[in-house]
Amino acid sequence: MIGQRTVKTQVRATGVGLHTGERVNLTLRPAPPETGIVFRRVDLPTACDFVVAPERVTDTRLCSALEGNGAKVATVEHLMSALAGLGVDNVFIDIDGPEVPILDGSAAPWVYLLQSAGIETQKAPKRFMRVLKSVRIEEGAGETLKWAQFEPHEGCTLSFSIDFDHPVFRKSAKEMHIDLTRESYVKEVSRARTFGFMNEVEYLRSHGLALGGTLDNAIVMDEFRVLNSDGLRYADEFVKHKVLDAVGDLYLTGHPILGAFSAYKSGHGLNNRLLRALTEDASAWEWATFEHETSTPPALLNLYPQAA
Repeated sequence: MIGQRTVKTQVRATGVGLHTGERVNLTLRPAPPETGIVFRRVDLPTACDFVVAPERVTDTRLCSALEGNGAKVATVEHLMSALAGLGVDNVFIDIDGPEVPILDGSAAPWVYLLQSAGIETQKAPKRFMRVLKSVRIEEGAGETLKWAQFEPHEGCTLSFSIDFDHPVFRKSAKEMHIDLTRESYVKEVSRARTFGFMNEVEYLRSHGLALGGTLDNAIVMDEFRVLNSDGLRYADEFVKHKVLDAVGDLYLTGHPILGAFSAYKSGHGLNNRLLRALTEDASAWEWATFEHETSTPPALLNLYPQAA
């Protein structure tokens, strides 16, 4: 059986928010089967919690921000990406501020934290959302066209293309396709950092954003080059980070999606629009569980090797 998963022990991280610049503490705690991924603001006069869901997304301008029961939590995508990559279904996330800490700008610290806590398979079948038909969202036209889509597939694959008019991107791969497994996620995706341009950083800070951004938690470029002294972690780090973000954005259903995701120049907003289009169309998906190895697609045996 492919079972649900949670963390074995409680673990904690401390860092600053990318946009607020505020110090924040975050704790991951084990949760029973069928709990889901629950954010809990413990700094408020009355603690507020909510389960992640596509409709909880209220702001996608620079990150994926959630709101529920009067509480807001921003920049959830890197942590959500790590939870998806390691197959965690149920976890309590206690946070004492309005934004998840950015750490090094990738999902790697979250992967390390989850691996340190240990992952425990639970006695309840993992519920997949199986895509039954093509679902596509487009935005713009011509040179401004962006799109994202789901198609039926007996596995979890992602294909992403980017297009930036900048010298650095002309030397970097603009496309990536990955068959998502725990190993491929950790090795090929999790270490890719968020990125931005110096002129944008200055503008954002003048408007009270990106206050916690530094060369230690983001790739920053001027008009010609990468400013980070240690360069890139992957030759194609930019498109890999877009895949990392997409993995996190799509996991806001709280369930892995059995299907093929592809996108061109998509971001948090378009990813969420696609996710809502899928979940709101009852004919576009169905629940699937795999309680016997003989009925489990081979791709899922690779994705969850310890659970089959």
